[in-house]
Parts: sequence; structure tokens; C-alpha cells
Amino acid sequence: MSGYLPILLLFLVGLLISSGVIFGVYFIGPKRPNKYKNSVIECGVPPSGDAKKRFSVRFYLVAISFLLFDVEVALLFPWALAFRRFLEINHFILGSALLFLTMITVAFVYEWRRGGLEWE
Repeated sequence: MSGYLPILLLFLVGLLISSGVIFGVYFIGPKRPNKYKNSVIECGVPPSGDAKKRFSVRFYLVAISFLLFDVEVALLFPWALAFRRFLEINHFILGSALLFLTMITVAFVYEWRRGGLEWE
């Protein structure tokens, strides 16, 4: 259990610093509300049109595809850094990683050919 003490300490220090900054800004920061600050703004541009407008299903498909392939890259990065170590430890780990890569690549090519990555 003592091996986890530095991780717990780091987590607590991060929690303390982040909560300190949040509460410090809330209590110390200037509070001068005006009409512009209290208005609803999206990306610095005042909203236009109806907020309940429906989006195309393609928007959600592209968003889900982005998340899927983003997670793939996040999983590939540590694997790529330890590639040599994987070969020394066990070929089953390497085979599993290559199977994962193959499945994701097939899914990517399928989606690309079907036009799922094209935005109109």
C-alpha cells in the first residue's frame, strides 16, 4: 500500500491547488456584471436563430468517429513507446495490439469509403 502513497499525495496536491485557484478567483475576482457579460454568447458571437434547431445525423456520426479514432491514437501512443519492451515480454501482447490496429484500420477504411468522413 505504501507504493500508492506518492500517487495519492500528488492527487491531493493537485486537488488542493485546483480548488484553491477556483475558490480564489470566485472570492477575490472582480464582480462587475453588465448587460453584455450576462448575455448568452457562443464562441464570442451573439446567438442567432432558434436554439432548438435540429442537427443532421451526419454531425453526430462525424463526432462519434472523431472520438473513436482519437481514443485509438491515445491508446497507440503508449504502445508505440514501449514497442521493443512488448516484443521482449510476450508475443501475445504484440498480437493483441496488432489485432486492435487491424480492426480499427478496417473500420476507418470502411467509414472513409462510405463517405462518413465527408462534411457538407
